[in-house]
Amino acid sequence: MSLLTTAPPIAISVQSSHLSTLETQCTNLRDLQMVHAHFIKTGQSKNSSVASRILSFCITKPDVDINYAYRVFSQIENPNLFSWNTIIRGFSNSSIPKMSILLFIDMLVNSSVQPQRLTYPSLFKAYSQLGKARDGAQLHGRVIKQGLQFDPFVRNTLLCMYSSCGYLPEARKCFNEDCFMDAVAWNTMLMGFAKCGKIDIARNLFDEMPVRNQISWNSMISGYVRNGKWAEALLVFRQMQDENIQPNEFTVVSLLNASARLGALKQGEWLHDYVKRNPQIEMNTIIVTALIDMYCKCGIVESAWIVFDSAPRKGLSCWNSMILGLANNGHGNKAIEMFTRLQRSNIEPDKVSFIGVLTACNHLGSVIKARDYFRLMINEYRIKPSIEHYGCLVDTLSRGGLIKEAEEVIRNMKGMVNPDAVIWGSLLWGCNRYGKLELGKWAAEKLREVNSNESSGYVLMHNGNAANGDFEKGVKERMLMKEKKIGKVPGCSSIEIDGQIHEFVASGNCHSIIQSKNHEIFSLLM
Repeated sequence: MSLLTTAPPIAISVQSSHLSTLETQCTNLRDLQMVHAHFIKTGQSKNSSVASRILSFCITKPDVDINYAYRVFSQIENPNLFSWNTIIRGFSNSSIPKMSILLFIDMLVNSSVQPQRLTYPSLFKAYSQLGKARDGAQLHGRVIKQGLQFDPFVRNTLLCMYSSCGYLPEARKCFNEDCFMDAVAWNTMLMGFAKCGKIDIARNLFDEMPVRNQISWNSMISGYVRNGKWAEALLVFRQMQDENIQPNEFTVVSLLNASARLGALKQGEWLHDYVKRNPQIEMNTIIVTALIDMYCKCGIVESAWIVFDSAPRKGLSCWNSMILGLANNGHGNKAIEMFTRLQRSNIEPDKVSFIGVLTACNHLGSVIKARDYFRLMINEYRIKPSIEHYGCLVDTLSRGGLIKEAEEVIRNMKGMVNPDAVIWGSLLWGCNRYGKLELGKWAAEKLREVNSNESSGYVLMHNGNAANGDFEKGVKERMLMKEKKIGKVPGCSSIEIDGQIHEFVASGNCHSIIQSKNHEIFSLLM
């Protein structure tokens, strides 16, 4: 009897020792597997407490192996609630979130364990990842029956599911039903409306927030940038500064994108200096790419090159941004040289890299190189051409006068990608430029099919007919535009004066600054 009474404490002591090793000395999956092997040899791997600890370690470490975690879980004879919640959470964060839902069903059907408040957030996250808020709404009903709808953790993931899937009325209803909303709930709603293009509603929510944290400011700024309201994003940033909220990496990236779109060089340079002055903001690949893009879009390629050259780590996005920046600023040969350097590095070009080098060929008018890179992309790198790749090639061929070859490319691509307005417009331009009016008529008809409100098809056909002496057909094109009430989109430009961005529309004279700073503007434009 004494042996029986003394054995369990020894076993418990050994088990506790190895569990302590698991928690204090295991840093990666390899370490875990060594400890796990010991538990298997001693027959303790099926113990619910031991298995739960191993399972938790599997899904919380950076080098998570969800398949290994599932094998561990499947060996547990009677998983407890912690084990079920852990494996469901693990799959909700994986590339196969559907498994979370299947495991939940298995839990309901084949286990005596019932889900509790910590089970549901992972499931709502899985439905969010899958874009299946309609199915998640059934789970919402179960939550209401259990009286958990006002639990902050459950409610916030429920709001995230509805808003991220575009179910904004449902999200708003849940939001309005609870009187005690925390910052997470407010931010979730703000981001949901901004993501779905309801930026004005997002701004109203932002203004109503009782307390705004850094995430709130970043969400509002990125929401404006996402919806093309770049000037508004900069205005919110100024308000953020007035309230002494420090920008972080996410703020900087959004603002650099806004500065790039507006050509706000001074604002972009200020942000660059801010990053230099604040070591807590790491000069990572995302920041470097945004800086290169901003300088290139502002036309300061030399500064973009300095950022690229001095970057501690150059990710593929940095290379791509530099190649595209060079190509779009008239440095086609340098862009091609950069692409060659990329090929020789240990980073493999992707589809964006080829858009960059094909753009360079287009601007150089190099048909031969464009053909070669297009074939290289398909044959060596096994990259399937996208609409952008075809657009670059067709435009290069059309500008080079190879209209028949451009037509062949378009006809051959139809089985893979449908030509868009840009491609038909490129072919139409080439037909107009080189007198191929019959083919141009076909291209114009296709352009109108893709976009019936596109004015360039009518304008180019008018110009082509007029140049060929057929003024009657040219007038008909203009009359068709008038009948369908299609107008040319006026050109728009912007200029930065005293740190402020001013936009001007072609033939417009309503901007107040025209009266006060007419001479200054013209001196800058001359």
